[in-house]
Amino acid sequence: MEDKKHLDTVTAAGLLVAMGIIYGDIGTSPLYTLRAIIGAENVIRPDVVRGALSCVLWTLTLQTTVKYVVLILRADNRGEGGIFALYALVRRHARWLTLPAIIGGAALLADGIITPPISVSSAVEGLRLLYPAITPTEIIEIVIAILTILFLIQAFGTNVVGTAFGPIMLVWFVMLGTLGAIQIAHDPGILAAANPYYAWWLLSEYPGGFWLLGSVFLCTTGAEALYSDMGHCGRSNIRVSWVFVKSCLILNYFGQGAWLISQQGQVLNDRIPFYEVMPSWFLTIGIVIATAATVIASQALISGSFTLISEAIRLNFWPKVQLRYPSVQKGQLYVPSVNMLLWAGCVGVVLYFRESSNMEAAYGLAITLTMLMTTLLMSYYLYTHKYQAWWVVLFLTVYLGIEGSFLVANLIKFPHGGWVSVMIGATIAGVMYIWLQAFQIKLRLTEYVRIDQYTQAIKELSRDISIPKYATHIVFMSNAARQSEIESKIIYSIFQKRPKRADIYWFVHVDTTDDPYTMEYKVNTIAPDDAYKVTFKLGFRVEQRINLFFRKVIEDMVKNKEVDITSRYESLSRQNVIGDFRFVVLEKFLSFENELPVRERFIMNLYFTIKGFTTPEDRWFGLDSSSVKVEKVPLVIRPVENVQLKRITS
Repeated sequence: MEDKKHLDTVTAAGLLVAMGIIYGDIGTSPLYTLRAIIGAENVIRPDVVRGALSCVLWTLTLQTTVKYVVLILRADNRGEGGIFALYALVRRHARWLTLPAIIGGAALLADGIITPPISVSSAVEGLRLLYPAITPTEIIEIVIAILTILFLIQAFGTNVVGTAFGPIMLVWFVMLGTLGAIQIAHDPGILAAANPYYAWWLLSEYPGGFWLLGSVFLCTTGAEALYSDMGHCGRSNIRVSWVFVKSCLILNYFGQGAWLISQQGQVLNDRIPFYEVMPSWFLTIGIVIATAATVIASQALISGSFTLISEAIRLNFWPKVQLRYPSVQKGQLYVPSVNMLLWAGCVGVVLYFRESSNMEAAYGLAITLTMLMTTLLMSYYLYTHKYQAWWVVLFLTVYLGIEGSFLVANLIKFPHGGWVSVMIGATIAGVMYIWLQAFQIKLRLTEYVRIDQYTQAIKELSRDISIPKYATHIVFMSNAARQSEIESKIIYSIFQKRPKRADIYWFVHVDTTDDPYTMEYKVNTIAPDDAYKVTFKLGFRVEQRINLFFRKVIEDMVKNKEVDITSRYESLSRQNVIGDFRFVVLEKFLSFENELPVRERFIMNLYFTIKGFTTPEDRWFGLDSSSVKVEKVPLVIRPVENVQLKRITS
């Protein structure tokens, strides 16, 4: 109920936060969209300009407003949005939905590498109007410097900088609307482009008009962010603020259109319509505001990528990499490895394409796939939530048609740079697929045994003073979801590898739930004062600080007199000294004693290769390294049979 209240409450502060967080990408699209549609070397024609404006208006209306703002924002997972949150809502109904989720998530991450370079480059290139002698190399150096600073500050958190995002973006949108309205006042006839006939003419009758959809799509690339950041801003704040944001965007697009029509018969060459509508005295201010807005747009995508990776880890789509929380603010997350990869990718994109006009060829193809996958998942969500069949079919048909057309039109970009985003997305999707498949293989082949079969043996081992005590309390991290079961490898570790005598044995299991912020636990008493199993239920957005959580469990149990954790050494017991705790984590490795199918051998080899570069299990669980023992155990998938070994006597 509290989540719903937060989602549907409109506040001035919430509107400002929404403006600063989620509209960066879609809000900076006027920098390059119309320039991409008209083309630098094509003669400017009024009918083409009107057709382009009509396409932009109706794309923002059908794709952004109707699909995302009106429909998809309904599908919240306890207040959270985004493609993985939507997948968590529907995955129990159909396993095949994993594929669209992986493709959509990978494409969204690929978009996070393309968007910062094109946004920042588009803004900085305005310096040519102030300093005509500036060279392309100098512009590239400025862009890389801005991007590098942006990625460096991620480690310190963005809560301080974030307080300025909303006001800056408010200034940006007011500037967009004002500049556009001034141009429209000179040529009010441009408003006739709102007629969808002009869009139809451009796409169906103008030679090659359909392929311009690839450039038209640039105006709505940030629509997915409206859904992904619903948890930060609230549904109602997004819906209310979008009315203002869309109005400013449309005014600016139509203002640029009015200026373009005034230039009919000419070609753009190096001119940027966005900057041409500015008075000369305002150019410096406009470039500064535009650069600030593109930095904010990039920041939002970087933060979104961190959140996406943390969700992917807990859904078993991504390796367990180090996560940091630089501040106590909700949603503040820093992923060092992803930050480095994004920075390297952004710098590589800038160096390869050199100019924003070249980057337009790589932009849009990946995010189109994300939107298509979101449509598939949303259709299944509507189906499982008992919406009428004709309504589900209508939604699926309309948006598969619209987004399918955008995808086909974007495919023309593939040889001109689109392959870059496809390659990046395919690589990310490949890692996600391998990680999920390896997880399922390990899960299927892990052997579990009933704990009660070993209860008596555990009691006897605990009291066997002939064996040196390993620790007062031994805590095993377990994958066994059932209360009554434990991995056979843990039993092997206790009794055979090296008998581990302790006063009390603890078995801890972490269950990641589909709810984002669940924090619950339950305790199963296997043998009073000898063995317990603790199961944590943590949401897929909750940091797994098991050391801290386990300490809280112990405190609660001691307070309720469920367990005595005082050391059982006589001298220490008299002083009420608490016994030591030792965590044991079993880390699997691929045994040589396997006869694997070729596909599984390939997957598992890749899995263990990638795993070598990721965060160790103990650090992932947030365990204190001074009290952790990591034991390597072989993952035997299929033992070698019929070994042809013959004994000889001489």
